[in-house]
Amino acid sequence: MTDIFDNGQHHRAKLGFVLLATEQTIEENMFRLCPEGVGLHFTRAPIPDSITVASLSAQADALAAAASTLLPDGSLDVIAYACTSGSLVIGEDRVFELLHKGAPGAEPTSLITSVIKALHHIGARKLAIATPYLDEINRREYDYLSRRDFEITNIVGLGLEKDSDMIRVRPDYIMEFAADADTSDADALFISCGALRSLDIVGALEQRLSKPVICSNQALMWDMLGLAGLNDTVTGYGSLLADGRQP
Repeated sequence: MTDIFDNGQHHRAKLGFVLLATEQTIEENMFRLCPEGVGLHFTRAPIPDSITVASLSAQADALAAAASTLLPDGSLDVIAYACTSGSLVIGEDRVFELLHKGAPGAEPTSLITSVIKALHHIGARKLAIATPYLDEINRREYDYLSRRDFEITNIVGLGLEKDSDMIRVRPDYIMEFAADADTSDADALFISCGALRSLDIVGALEQRLSKPVICSNQALMWDMLGLAGLNDTVTGYGSLLADGRQP
């Protein structure tokens, strides 16, 4: 019977994502960026439509169970907790532990991990940051990235609490808001949050500012492809993806 099988339509890699229950942007963005032969698999962890330090901290309890629902045959190659603020509030080590518990055969990552890797890859040390978050999360992000040896030249948030509001911020508004958050001494601009439609404007904003612009979902796909051993390039969404994994 073995001659009836091939390697399946996703023979190159299978990527798994643990999303917030409220998430409405990341799935579309990942399918937009996904190379041929790569499979995308999604699950969700419960959270109210309220993105606060308390609600994100509580999500840790659901990550392992959510991860366990993704391809229980063990064929998943990489798994990510796809929330920038959640991964920095819970912490990368704890996130990795929980993802490994739920999907022990997959390489774990998180959205803040992907961003940090991308920033190191482009050689950025001084960052300007634009976010949709409340001040309490911005403070956590400032501290977290500072502890990872980044100098934050500016961090500005929109003061939004609901994920259902973050997903409705117009891309043209994100463009202007992020450009205003940039500083002349920053090596790169980081637009934080997977819910924002930053992918729509990241390439144009990078050209406008003449410096690298990293946004959460761009960095996530770049990182996960790298962890799967792939070096595909994707054009139209900034230099990070256009350059692939080449230094």
